[in-house]
Amino acid sequence: MRKRRLDGAVLVWVIGTAVGLASWPLIERVVVAMGAEVPFTQAIPGSTLRWFKGNTHTHTLNSDGDSTPDDVVRWYREHGYQFVVLTDHNFLTKVDGLNALHGADEKFLVIKGEEVTSSFQSKAVHVNGLDVASQVEPTRNAASLVATIQGNVDAIRKVNGIPHINHPNFLWSMTGDDLLKVSNNRLLEIYNGHPTVHNDGGGGVPGLEQVWDQLLTAGQQVYGIAVDDAHVFKQPGNPNVAGPGRGWVAVRAARLEARAVLEAMERGDFYASTGVELADIRVTPTSLTVEVRPRGDFKYRVQFIGREGRILHESILPTATYTFTGQEGYVRAKVIDSMGRAAWVQPTFVK
Repeated sequence: MRKRRLDGAVLVWVIGTAVGLASWPLIERVVVAMGAEVPFTQAIPGSTLRWFKGNTHTHTLNSDGDSTPDDVVRWYREHGYQFVVLTDHNFLTKVDGLNALHGADEKFLVIKGEEVTSSFQSKAVHVNGLDVASQVEPTRNAASLVATIQGNVDAIRKVNGIPHINHPNFLWSMTGDDLLKVSNNRLLEIYNGHPTVHNDGGGGVPGLEQVWDQLLTAGQQVYGIAVDDAHVFKQPGNPNVAGPGRGWVAVRAARLEARAVLEAMERGDFYASTGVELADIRVTPTSLTVEVRPRGDFKYRVQFIGREGRILHESILPTATYTFTGQEGYVRAKVIDSMGRAAWVQPTFVK
């Protein structure tokens, strides 16, 4: 899939026949002998595009996690993921041996990364560098908070990495006004599974999804991601620790390879989730369609959202379509299930 901007709108064109997206066969989840789930995949007839489920923010013993890199990678592979980025604080964990061990069958990928970690006064400035060529030295002693954020983003780009800005509400560190001044960043955490991140905001401070809408309304082309920020793998089920499996992305890419996956993310060819799975996302010059992949007896609500976070349309159908009027600025979708879990579809900008 490729995106392009035409007459002010981002149009998504399918490489192949026009009916390809609507006819993707779905391979259902199966349970393997060890009890782990294998994620569904989708194939486009005549194409090699697939959905790949992954997490771009997790920690090992190499910084402040409680488990070895091998144990961390094993957890994600055994729980239905197809890729994970190891992002220790100011440490670049080696992944070649992990890929040789866990990715020999080409069904799982470990991507190197680093959580570039610095601060400005009492504010935490954490920016993930995905697939960086070398370890990144964090920006210190900058003149402002924005300069510190920008310095980390630039340093990641300098070593051919893909940046994403982490948890703005951790220690209430970054506002939407701050982020509006940052350039050359396309990815922002709108959900982080760490229990101290304040995803929903509070006390007059907006939540991360509201911050995202502020940036989109101002015309920033930024895509929302959900992550674990997992540190604790040895206390399964404890909601008070930063455990795994709470936030993830499903990326549509041609192959399970680091650059293919990450470049698709920078194009917005993915959705973010805390548990809701989607079967299809279709964008045409005139509409956005979201198809939910139902699970059990759960019910779903699909919201189409535009400028300033305004709900444009809501549907309870498993396949929902919104037709653009040209006045929305952008249109994104959010799917909420009857347990409160969500999936976020990336914005399409319309003229």
